[in-house]
Amino acid sequence: MVTTPVQTLGIIGAGNVGAQIARRAVQIGLDVVLANSRGPETLEELIAELAPSAGAATVADTARAGDVVVVAIPISGYRDLPAEAFVGKTVIDTGNYYPEYSGRVDELEQPSAPTTSELLQHFLPGATVVKALNNLGSADVTTDGSPAGTPARRSLAIAGDDADAKATVTSLLDRFGFDVVDAGPLSEGWRSERDQPAYGVRLDRAGMEAALAAAQRRSAVADV
Repeated sequence: MVTTPVQTLGIIGAGNVGAQIARRAVQIGLDVVLANSRGPETLEELIAELAPSAGAATVADTARAGDVVVVAIPISGYRDLPAEAFVGKTVIDTGNYYPEYSGRVDELEQPSAPTTSELLQHFLPGATVVKALNNLGSADVTTDGSPAGTPARRSLAIAGDDADAKATVTSLLDRFGFDVVDAGPLSEGWRSERDQPAYGVRLDRAGMEAALAAAQRRSAVADV
């Protein structure tokens, strides 16, 4: 497997999740470029906090700038992403489907619904999507990481269809301070989402493996 060197992380979305990922990236020596739906000028406070390692840009320019691009926006916004800017990129999908908070997504309400990450892959056909960083609280991103080999090191789940992209994301998450358990292809990404045993719980590698295996898809609606 081939990993892509990551020095610049593009982050689409600067809410709780995106901002915490940006903070952790800067802590470990990465540069970050951030975007949100309201424009770069609305990110001045966060950019000032993370200076000189952070900048703000449009969504398209952020996607082009990142060696890896994190999508941390409501799932209802996936269809509006500029797909051409993501071509050739490894994209991390942090999404969980909460229709009661961010609105219903028709594609996820169908009897044979895709997972959130499969939906993002559909809207970004030229990118390679990996599900990750969705099954821990946003604050935990900056507080729960620890060096490799630490006993009971926290483990996170990933899912994806491309081995090289998953290797790149695994390496990045290791730098963030987390072990990684591969849940399988994008179609298995639901195993680490809301209401599942792996969601929001601090687990080591063995615990994460057991939690993913115990997951049960409870309805025809994806990721619920």
